[in-house]
Amino acid sequence: MLRILKSKAPNSCFRLTSAAFQSQRRLYADQPPPAEGFLPGVADSKLLKRTPEEALRNPELAALSAANGETEKMNFFQAINNALSTALATDETSVVFGEDVSFGGVFRATSGLAERFGRDRVFNTPITEQGIVGFGIGMAAVGHTAIAEIQFADYIFPAFDQIVNEAAKYRYRSGGIFNVGGLTIRTPCSAVGHGGHYHSQTPEAFFAHCPGVKVVMPRSPIQAKGLLLASIRDRNPVIFLEPKILYRAAVEEVPVSDYELPLGKAEVLKRGNNVTVVGYGTQIYKLENAIQMAERNIPGLSCELIDLRTIVPLDIDTVCESVNKTGRLVIAHEAPKTGGFAAEITSAVMERSFLRLEAPIQRVCGWDTPFPLAFEKFYMPDMIRCYDAIKKVTEY
Repeated sequence: MLRILKSKAPNSCFRLTSAAFQSQRRLYADQPPPAEGFLPGVADSKLLKRTPEEALRNPELAALSAANGETEKMNFFQAINNALSTALATDETSVVFGEDVSFGGVFRATSGLAERFGRDRVFNTPITEQGIVGFGIGMAAVGHTAIAEIQFADYIFPAFDQIVNEAAKYRYRSGGIFNVGGLTIRTPCSAVGHGGHYHSQTPEAFFAHCPGVKVVMPRSPIQAKGLLLASIRDRNPVIFLEPKILYRAAVEEVPVSDYELPLGKAEVLKRGNNVTVVGYGTQIYKLENAIQMAERNIPGLSCELIDLRTIVPLDIDTVCESVNKTGRLVIAHEAPKTGGFAAEITSAVMERSFLRLEAPIQRVCGWDTPFPLAFEKFYMPDMIRCYDAIKKVTEY
């Protein structure tokens, strides 16, 4: 067909090609998507606290209502910024550093900090992740609170040796004489809808395998501020993973007071009796929607939703307490299935609650492939895949 067009009707061929090109162009938006991506459903989530009363009703924040009940509407990255500002204001040894942080960073999470606290405390580094973490280890070793930013979690791997062989082992190898507990490594992670191989990965399982570091991933602005302040002040190195698609999508009334949320403690977001559903970070919203669909379509179904919040240390007691009640468990995360953290949760639950299980545990995860660009929608553990897993354990 192409040969006929070329030899007998060159003008028609040109018009056809041009029309096809114009049609292809219409597949693209006039403006590029925002760097932090889109996440449908978050704006309507019942998990986000949209009023001061809802925000301060949380038992973990109850003490704030008496001392200072003031809140401010913040999105996720503004809550991170607020936490960093609080840390810098309350700890004169604290410093924030990384690629481009002095003018706000790629996602504006450090905006205004250099102007407020000085460029000797909020400063840029060369583009060297190994150097950033190594520098942070050195600062923490001599008593500073070092808050490092790795611009994207996908690029944390050049610093893997520094984290795993230096930061994680510093206290142990010195017999407790020295430590780098003042080190916190912040990094944006997970899918955004258009990140492809190198701006979409969720690497929590790599570091969960390493004794000596804590791993945290919040789901919302209130959680982000409280967990980040707790991570900065914890006397262990912490890797703080920030789902970048939530930076502007998740908005809450956030207490302006200085507060911390506990590390190593999961949160039960919704009580239920028939299926335990576990996740963290962005996945919580997909699980919320999957639960709503399942409870609407399956008469009498009641699901319990748990946000781990802290991957390491894992609050397995909360998970098993729920599984002992429901007898069924679904776990979801964006990272690939093989060797993913869902496997660790599965093993721990099998060891503790095997006789209470009514169905095989279901893991809903990314596929065992490099993170795709064109096929991201097929890769993601979306609402439908999570719903299918809930339905499967219910019907077993």
